[in-house]
Amino acid sequence: MQRNTIRKLLNIPEYKVVRVSSTASEIQVWLAPYKRNKPVCSGCGRSHTKGYHGMTEVIVEDISLGERRTYLHVSKKRYRCPVTNQIHVEKISWLNLKTRITRKFGEKIYRLTAITTNKEAGWFLGLDDEKVYRADKEILEEKAKEKLEPIPTALNMSVDEVSYRKYHRYLTNVIDTDRRLLIWNANGRKAEVLSLYYKGIGKESCLKIESVAMDGARTYISSTQAHAKNAMIVYDKFHIVQKLNKAVDAVRKAELHKARRDNNKEVIEFTNSKQRFILFKKKTNLTENQSKRLEELCQLNEPIYKAMLLKESFLNIYNPQNESFAEALLVDWLKDAANSSLESFQELAKSFTDKMQFILNWFKKRISSAISEGFNNKIKRLKRMAYGYRDIDYFRMKIHQHCGLLNPRIAT
Repeated sequence: MQRNTIRKLLNIPEYKVVRVSSTASEIQVWLAPYKRNKPVCSGCGRSHTKGYHGMTEVIVEDISLGERRTYLHVSKKRYRCPVTNQIHVEKISWLNLKTRITRKFGEKIYRLTAITTNKEAGWFLGLDDEKVYRADKEILEEKAKEKLEPIPTALNMSVDEVSYRKYHRYLTNVIDTDRRLLIWNANGRKAEVLSLYYKGIGKESCLKIESVAMDGARTYISSTQAHAKNAMIVYDKFHIVQKLNKAVDAVRKAELHKARRDNNKEVIEFTNSKQRFILFKKKTNLTENQSKRLEELCQLNEPIYKAMLLKESFLNIYNPQNESFAEALLVDWLKDAANSSLESFQELAKSFTDKMQFILNWFKKRISSAISEGFNNKIKRLKRMAYGYRDIDYFRMKIHQHCGLLNPRIAT
């Protein structure tokens, strides 16, 4: 293969092919810079014409040519930097400094790790896991500076946390619900963590936020009220239904405990863990057999019957289009739940009373954090595929790569 042809295939500016050597599995290419090149110091980032200290050679890997792995022998100049007074090797724009690969090859690794694990990408490219990790992290860090600095803003957003490690280790995620993209995340779930996002975007951007959907966590509410003062806080419907189901399940567990104590086999059969999913479904989504079993259970056990009535009556609050009518229904429900003999619903009534306005805000701005739950599932799947991440900063960037602005499929 002619040198000129290889130079065109490599598409490397300002360098010429000096020598080529090839085998059945590899291609070795020696490159040298043109004399007119002005080297850039890797220490200060400037071009120097004085302080020349000799030449050195590095071997870097490029994208394979004709199914043969391609290695480039690149001659680099060394200079004594007048700024740092130290000897530095010149910086070459198309090389990755940390991993000794070309930028094109780094981009290929980055695109591949966006759809599979580092281990699988390494197997496909013939690289070890550590090299894939370092190459991918270097590209992600560069793209994060380009696309995540300054911190992206959103008019309507969703805030939620996701567990990334046992012993209550969480990440706080901010989602732009209009663009359906994750735009920010940080380690922790305290008010101070979310405040970092609001402080990062500045006061003017905070005042432009129209709505924030969340799961009702007091830490997120206090932070949002302190910074995004014009934003409407919406208690997400998904999380409300989740809390209702937990309250119903608490009643089921209490009744199952009583039935086992009294050896009531009929109640045990209807309230065991295999039957609990019937209690969580909407009545309209139940099969004929499930509806029959639920009816039998309600006739058999009064507390569970009360719990199901409270759950269904709360869900009916979301049916009316009129906010004032919904408010009246909510007030009545809070009284019924507080006066019920069910401890889990009494506690829920106290919580909903404090956050009543946030529940009613759903009728003004029907925003949901359901997209956050979808992203949480993707994040958990990402963590399981990699069998966990030791580098939390790398994991955060991988989340942006799969769910946010660092996704190679997104042109931003």
